[in-house]
Order: sequence, then C-alpha cells, then structure tokens
Amino acid sequence: MSRIVETVVPRRLGVPFRWVLASSWTTNLGDGILIAAGPLLVAARTHDAFVVALAALLQWLPPLLFGLFAGALTDRLDRRRLVIVVDLVRCAVLAALALAVLVDRATVGLVLVAMFLLGTAETFADNASSTLVPMLVHRDDLALANSRIQAGFITVNQLAGPPIGAALFAAGQAWPLAVDAVLVAGGVVLVARVVLPPHGREEGHDSHVLADIAEGFRWVRHHAAVRTLVLTIFIFNITFGAAWSVLVLYATEHLGLGAIGFGLITTVGAVGGLVGIASYGWLTARISLGNLMRVGLVVETLTHLALALTSTPWVALVVFFVFGAHAFVWGATSVTVRQRAVPMALQGRVGSVNLVGVFGGLVIGSGIGGVLAQHRGVTAPFWFAFLGSALFVVLIWGQLRHVVHADEGPAPE
Repeated sequence: MSRIVETVVPRRLGVPFRWVLASSWTTNLGDGILIAAGPLLVAARTHDAFVVALAALLQWLPPLLFGLFAGALTDRLDRRRLVIVVDLVRCAVLAALALAVLVDRATVGLVLVAMFLLGTAETFADNASSTLVPMLVHRDDLALANSRIQAGFITVNQLAGPPIGAALFAAGQAWPLAVDAVLVAGGVVLVARVVLPPHGREEGHDSHVLADIAEGFRWVRHHAAVRTLVLTIFIFNITFGAAWSVLVLYATEHLGLGAIGFGLITTVGAVGGLVGIASYGWLTARISLGNLMRVGLVVETLTHLALALTSTPWVALVVFFVFGAHAFVWGATSVTVRQRAVPMALQGRVGSVNLVGVFGGLVIGSGIGGVLAQHRGVTAPFWFAFLGSALFVVLIWGQLRHVVHADEGPAPE
C-alpha cells in the first residue's frame, strides 16, 4: 500500500499536500454526486424547461457575481480557515435541503435558492483551495501536484460521482444530498490537518476590497504570460461555450445517439482524461509548457472542425476522447503556469480574474451558440467555434512564448 501511495503522491510533495489532495478528492466526489442529483431534483418538481435551465444558470452565476470578491478575501484571510468555514456553510445548506426533501417541503423555489447558495459557497471554496497547492509544493513539482488534483477531479467528479448520484436519487431523493454533506464535512476534517506558511500579506496591511481587486487586475495586465493565459481562456471559452451549449441537441438530433449516448460522451471524455493523466509526466518532461499549450489550442480548434464535419457517432466519440485528454493536459498546464508566475500574496485575486474569464466566456458563448443553432442549425455553433478559435490561435501564437518564462516575473511588454 505504501508503494502505491508513493507512486500516486510522492513523498517529496509533502504530507500537507497529501491532506489537501485527500480533501480535494473527497469533496469532488460529493460535487460529482450533485452533478446528477441537482438537475434530477429540479426536474422532479417541474417540467418547465425555463426553470430547469435557470437551475444551471444559478450555478454558473456566482463566479461572475462574487469571483473577484472571493479572490480578494482569499488574499486577505487565513486561506485554510476560509475553506473550512465556507465548506461548513455548504454542509449546512445540503443538510437543510435534505431535511426539506425528506419531509416533502422542498419546493422548486427552495431548491433553486439552495443551488445558488451552494454555487456561491463553492466559488469561495474553490478560489481559496486553488491557492493552497503553491503554498505547500515546490515550484518544480507544481505540474505533478496539479496533475494529481486534476486526476481526482476526472475520476471521482466526472466518472464516479454522477452515476452514484443518480443511483442514490433513485433510492431516495434526500440520499444524494445527505451523502454530499457527509463528504464535504470529511473534506473539512482533512484540510483542517494542514498547517500553512504565511502567504505574504504584510501585517497591518489595510486597504479597501475594491483596491485589492484593482491590484489583481493591474498585475495581470502587466504580466505578459498570465495576461495571455487569461485572454486565451476567455476567448476559447466563448468558442467552447457556443459549441457545447447545444451538445445535447448535437448528440441526440445530429448524431442520433439518444439520451444514453449523450451520457456516453461525458464518459468517453473522462476516459480520455485518464489517458492525459497517464501521459502528463512524459509530456512535461519532453515538451515545454508554452509548446504544450500551443498544441492544446490546435487540438481544440480541430475538435470543433471535426465535430462540425462528421455525422458518424463513432467518429464523434473518438473526437470526444481526444478532447478529454486535451482538456486534462490544458487544465493542469494552465494552473501550473499561473501558480508559478503569481506572487503568493496575489494568488487569490489573480485566480479570481481567471475564474471570471472562464465563466464570462461560457455565458457569452452559450448565448451565441443558442442563437446560431436556432437560426442556422445545430452544427452552426461548431463552425463558429472552429473559425473563431482558428483566428485567435493565429493572433495569439507569438504571445505564447511568454508562457515559457512565466516563472521569471513580468515579461517585457
């Protein structure tokens, strides 16, 4: 067993990181359970498509509303304590909702409010949690550490969580909520064992929250590598959001896969992510982070083209498999680049700027995708995604050279 642990989480990453990793995997399993149980809970109370869609929007909205504030608090407060407090709030909301479901008092309005509160709490928890790894792991090991965090996300959140959540929901609607609450509580117990070093904020430092947020934006604007990274994530999430916003229609109507086949897309993508996990160490040992990101942008661009062209299910599934591997490699690489480059005292705020770029791009892209699909057909968003991505790759290609030197401080303008 010790040999397996050493292989998965080498001793050089440190015992505190092992506690953070265990906490991350535990809470991600709970989040994965809610991925399936949340929509099922809403759908069990209403067949109104607008209300069902509203539930998804209420989970996407908190990062846009509170992401920057969460980043400022992360850099102001004890980060471990912030994770603990916010996750305890999540436990309370989940327990209250489970009780309401159990006594048949959970109206659709109550469920929607709970989804918004959980999304808000998760915004604060995720931002603070993302700053813990660079505080505990040496810069040279950040790629390895982030790959282990991402591995847990793929296996327990994407693969294991949703089917467990669906099975628990079938056993009783309150079960997935109660189990999620227990898992989040377990994550709190694990992260509470971590002792963090100071994160660089000066004693007695006093400034307005808005000034802190502005400082984070200024730092991103003046740092070429991170500025390039945030801009790339924002643009590519517009194109990704446009295509993936109609994925259920693409799968069921264009490919003819049906409901089960649509679920298979997520599974195939997650399996591709596992391949990305297995190959990540080999890739980072041979390819620079900047070139790895260049390859990733090309892969994502060609993904949209291939899906726009094909109507054959098995071809599309192969594309989704490759995209799943790319998504893991891109995610681990972008987080590592940002963590290496950003000063410890600014990790929360810069991470929140990145978060707003992620969700801002998704929201804009989903609106574009819906309009295009309605007027030009279900493949139109994929053509938009291909053309937009290809144009941006050409424009940003030279700027990606800054990523190679992301850990050396602000690159020349």
